Amino acid sequence: MLTFDQASFEETSTKEWIVTNGIGGYASSTIIGANTRRYHGLLVASLNPPTQRQVLVSKIEESISFKRNTNIEFSTNQYPGVVHPKGYQYIKSFERSPLPTTIFQIGGQLVSKTVFMVANSNTTVVEYENIGNATYQLSLLPFFVNKDYHGLFFEDSRYDYYYEQHNNVLKIHSHFGSQALFVKYYKGDFQENRAWFKNFQYAREAYRGLEHQEDAYAIGNIQTVLEPGEKTYLVFSLEEEMLNNNPKRLKEEAIAHVESLSPKTKNTFFNDLSIAGDQVVVKRASTDSYTILAGYHWFTDWGRDTMIAMRGLCIATGKKIESESILTTFFSYLDKGMLPNRFPDNKGDDVEYNTVDATLWLFVALYEYYQKFEDLAFIKTHFDQLTDIIEWHLKGTRYNIQLTSEGFLYAGEEGVQLTWMDAKVNDFVVTPRIGCPVEIQALWYNALMVYQSFGKSLQAENTILQTAQQVAIKLKKHFPTHFYNEAGYLNDVVIPGKLVDTDLRPNQIYAVSLPYSMLSKVQEKIIIGAVEKHLFSPYGLRTLPVDHPEFTPIYEGDQWSRDTAYHQGTIWPFLLGDYYMAYLKVHKGSAKAKKTVRQHIKTLEKHFYQDDCIHGISEIFDGLHPKEGRGTIQQAWSISGLLKVMIDGGLL
Repeated sequence: MLTFDQASFEETSTKEWIVTNGIGGYASSTIIGANTRRYHGLLVASLNPPTQRQVLVSKIEESISFKRNTNIEFSTNQYPGVVHPKGYQYIKSFERSPLPTTIFQIGGQLVSKTVFMVANSNTTVVEYENIGNATYQLSLLPFFVNKDYHGLFFEDSRYDYYYEQHNNVLKIHSHFGSQALFVKYYKGDFQENRAWFKNFQYAREAYRGLEHQEDAYAIGNIQTVLEPGEKTYLVFSLEEEMLNNNPKRLKEEAIAHVESLSPKTKNTFFNDLSIAGDQVVVKRASTDSYTILAGYHWFTDWGRDTMIAMRGLCIATGKKIESESILTTFFSYLDKGMLPNRFPDNKGDDVEYNTVDATLWLFVALYEYYQKFEDLAFIKTHFDQLTDIIEWHLKGTRYNIQLTSEGFLYAGEEGVQLTWMDAKVNDFVVTPRIGCPVEIQALWYNALMVYQSFGKSLQAENTILQTAQQVAIKLKKHFPTHFYNEAGYLNDVVIPGKLVDTDLRPNQIYAVSLPYSMLSKVQEKIIIGAVEKHLFSPYGLRTLPVDHPEFTPIYEGDQWSRDTAYHQGTIWPFLLGDYYMAYLKVHKGSAKAKKTVRQHIKTLEKHFYQDDCIHGISEIFDGLHPKEGRGTIQQAWSISGLLKVMIDGGLL
């Protein structure tokens, strides 16, 4: 629990929360209810789960009256040059578990506010409770918007917000022909009071160099009297039938769902991290299957991120049904031996295949799936597809992916980004890495070895298996010669006979952490030592050493500034999962090594409980003096990496 004494706007407006509905929708804001992002909202519905997200309810303006002629507002907004109202000064505490709950103390009166969503439904419930010992009147004024979650909303005469009222239910249409939004209140009276509220300022958007001003619309407020111990609710939903449910029971079900997600180990951080990880595992309507959103607020499901993230979120945690569902879905989208890089946000858009590593990560995920669940039948079902993948990579596939005479996997062409270092601004690819990137060779070798291992288990015989064995032998022979740098680390990209990129980057950790290694134990230990010395931070691994001439210390500004910093020094927490596994490997899993890792993890544990998204792990951090989370507030593979090392590294 976070507690406050004379809280400031600066302190409280940087702490966020998010709750999700399992189909891509969410509710999210700051702990004081002041929106600081275009993505914030009390109801962000997923119209084509888990995509096509629409912000429909922005926030609620709140005030109480407990004496004659008094009305104290305890909500908070930022406008140009001013914060009004200043409700942040009344915050007493915030508790994220099991549901986001803020307590305000206003002139001796206590108000508790809890927000949650209904599972598998575009429905948000807001509960207010009088937890003090005196009666007061509560006034609630919902603010409405109607926009794609990437966009902003402004005053427009088209939005007339026509509504029909039936008892305590409002059926609202933002404009002619729009989908109905239902609002139900459970106590008090609704009074129409229409107005545009203009020029909300979103500080997080300003920091990202984006347009950061927005309007919202109100049609009226709900006034209700709450006696001590009494509760009232507002329900916002796209589904009229949801209004028939008792909100108290919905809350009980939401709490029970959260509690069911906890592994209930002695490690509280691991338990809470597991619950947070569930937020990114969602249902995809088009395939009737599970998938993983790369991060909230703005990412959808990406092939690379999914293959990496499912290792900790689903496989290591023993979620066989979810794991099998995700793998089956991606197998169904195989094309020319490649998995998709990204599913589109909108219906009708093409699936994108611009990735060289997502397909190779599939083999690693399958290896860990088999190690965890011993499900050889599933491997057998898809073995022919694995053969097809290997064959396509041997003979060459799209984006110039092909084999070199050394057995290396070459990939890339001008204007296309294929590895996880995929920042691109317009036509400028920041880190193109055309050639033979180091982690691609590690993944390719593991794909070949995993494929052979499965073939042996299945007693399969084919010419591709024989070729895979020959290529793997050749690859292992040539890899140290071309990639091992005399300075004691691995080169980042090689084109045999043409190019050697000697930048020291974190991509080399996979040559040590993955199941099959092409290096000697001595080389592995030297490499991890180099990464520890030049790239390690307990927040994550830097993408370049601090003394590199292209090192960018801060991730901020417009898209150009941010994307050119994205992989040029910026710290990535997700890399810690494989780094820590490699660290434990080279130190033979000693008690001392485990103690060191546990101590380092405490940095992200503090971040998880106290900073940025409460109960979340950010996507990235600044390369120099990391503290504040950057990028998305809840990143799938950031959570996954920690879960995996805590489970597989024996840290629990």
